[in-house]
Amino acid sequence: MTVETETRTSNDGTSSGGSLAPRTIRRPSRRPGLLLPTIILLALAIYLDRSGSLPFWPQGMLQTRLAPYLPETLRNLLPPIGKPAPAPALSGPTPDGPQAAAPATGTPTAAGRRNGAPIPVLVAAAGSEDVPVIATAVGTVQALATVTVRTQVDGPLLELAFKDGQDVRKGDILARIDARTYQAQYDQAIAKKAQDEAILANARIDLQRYDRLATADYGTKQQADTQRALVTQDEAQVRADQGAIDNTRAMLDNCTIRAPLDGRTGIRAVDQGNVVHAADVNGLVVITQIHPISVLFNVPQQQLKAVFAAIGKGPVATEALEADDTTIIEQGHIEVIDNQVDQTTGTIRLKATFPNVREQLWPGQFVNVHVLVDTLRHATVVPTGAVQRGPNGAYVFVLQPNGTVRQTPVTVGRQTEAKAVILSGIAPEAKVVTTGFTRLVDGSQVAVGAADGANPASPAASPVPAAKPATAPVPPTSNDRWQRRCSARRC
Repeated sequence: MTVETETRTSNDGTSSGGSLAPRTIRRPSRRPGLLLPTIILLALAIYLDRSGSLPFWPQGMLQTRLAPYLPETLRNLLPPIGKPAPAPALSGPTPDGPQAAAPATGTPTAAGRRNGAPIPVLVAAAGSEDVPVIATAVGTVQALATVTVRTQVDGPLLELAFKDGQDVRKGDILARIDARTYQAQYDQAIAKKAQDEAILANARIDLQRYDRLATADYGTKQQADTQRALVTQDEAQVRADQGAIDNTRAMLDNCTIRAPLDGRTGIRAVDQGNVVHAADVNGLVVITQIHPISVLFNVPQQQLKAVFAAIGKGPVATEALEADDTTIIEQGHIEVIDNQVDQTTGTIRLKATFPNVREQLWPGQFVNVHVLVDTLRHATVVPTGAVQRGPNGAYVFVLQPNGTVRQTPVTVGRQTEAKAVILSGIAPEAKVVTTGFTRLVDGSQVAVGAADGANPASPAASPVPAAKPATAPVPPTSNDRWQRRCSARRC
């Protein structure tokens, strides 16, 4: 605690020298804001002390020890500490009457343990069924083929013969480009070929003449050879003209753009009237093939052996599911396994194909993938909630004919959110506890209840617990009055 000092000068007292004598006053300093939290904490401690909710703290001990130190205002608010009522009689009359009333002084759980009452539980019978072994993954839907349609010639775009999102067939006309320039080039190539063919025909006639003259010694052999070379040159020129015709015909055909495959068009990237070029990056439109469609996903390399074994037996069934991992979108099969394992992630990529008849799968979509790699025949299964974990491993509580439970170690195989495969430890017809493990130990007496909690029933061989004696209405105690008073005062 800090101390504040204050010096004052007395008006009537003087020092030995005749001057005024100063006086020093020492006062404890006050810290505002601590009184209210202290009162709240004290009230909370008294409430817990009066309620008896602390099993290690005797009821009313805090109030008894702190009452002499409390202000009179708070002391008047505290109710007197009542005497604990006698314990209820188990059977028979009592000095106070045939059915004496007694308030409960402990929690119901503690009372149930002291009285040996059966512990309420729910049980389920282990079953034998075929359990599918499923490899799960998250996959990405990918179109089986994706084509960006681009123009191969330059020119004004005269017509777009499709609508956005339209299904097209291979060979359907998508667009037309102005072909007048390419038509003129084609006509020029045809005319040039006709001209060169006429020159070639004249050169061949001259060659025949020179050959006859050279044979009759009226002409030189050199002149005949020169004419023969000229004919060969003209023949090559005609073939070049034919190549030019083929080129201009191809360019003319490219002015009409057709669909390269069956699929669905996307949103067009250019509108009618624009001048398009063969060097354009975006193209005109993108066509994706979605019937069928594929899904790419990765599985751990540890499952590779099981996947290969499943493929060796035939097509491996694959399901694409919604995000809830329950709703099946489409069913297909594994198409291909990648030729190497990703060393960074330790996984291998698989590709599955789906018919996608209802068009529920869309390129770029994320889906959950279930791959059926194996099936466990006649496996013993129990609800997953029945399997408990302890220092010695997994165990279950098995219901016995006498109404008790026995803690049985088990070996768990595959386990899902709903079922667990038991490899060893229990028989298929055993009844295991699924709910009510809080107070269970090996050999506990239990009362089996209905699954909905409406009609509890004990096992047929278990003893019927004795009926509890009826008690009179319990009068309110000082503890109850204290709780109501605290509620009214919001303490």
